[in-house]
Amino acid sequence: MLHSLRERTSKAISPLVMKLADSGLRPNTLSLTSLFFAFLAGYSYYLSSRELLLLLPALIFVAISSFFDFLDGEVARRSGLESRRGDLVDHVIDRYADSLILGGIVLGRYSGMLAGLGTIVGTLITSYLGTQAQALGLGRYYGGLLGRADRMIFLMIATILNLVYPGKIMGYQILGWLILFFALLTNLTAIQRFIHIWKDLERDT
Repeated sequence: MLHSLRERTSKAISPLVMKLADSGLRPNTLSLTSLFFAFLAGYSYYLSSRELLLLLPALIFVAISSFFDFLDGEVARRSGLESRRGDLVDHVIDRYADSLILGGIVLGRYSGMLAGLGTIVGTLITSYLGTQAQALGLGRYYGGLLGRADRMIFLMIATILNLVYPGKIMGYQILGWLILFFALLTNLTAIQRFIHIWKDLERDT
């Protein structure tokens, strides 16, 4: 579903991508802009434990960060600037962005530190395995239960629900339950990817 949505979104924003590519804007500039808004999102989540309405700018910043993260690859392809260095920058920035956003939620005390640590570790290892498959000569592998796009969608939905209903459910607000959900699903996804890559390596030997 998300792959289909990505293709439709690419077509919808094609005029914008063409204008940005023609303007000479560097894809890395878009990547850094995505990181900046991820920082603002994480900081807003952190402060929202004191002022609930700060979840609204957090939501907006996450959406903007995700949009710029989507744009950088599209502009790179359209302008013929795809490169291994650009790919490296994109992946490093994505990992920092993930850590900033999730870290902001955890430091905002929506969940316990253990669940937060599990989520961040699971997120980073899941993403690492996606590119490690390529390093081993198998091509990138982004399968499994919960990819980055899935996490962003769940995060935005949970943020909206937490704004609408800020009360606790069995000891946690909705964003707290999201972190627990991520802690489980990201690590299960990492295990799925590891098994898939392991089997592919067996077939290659």
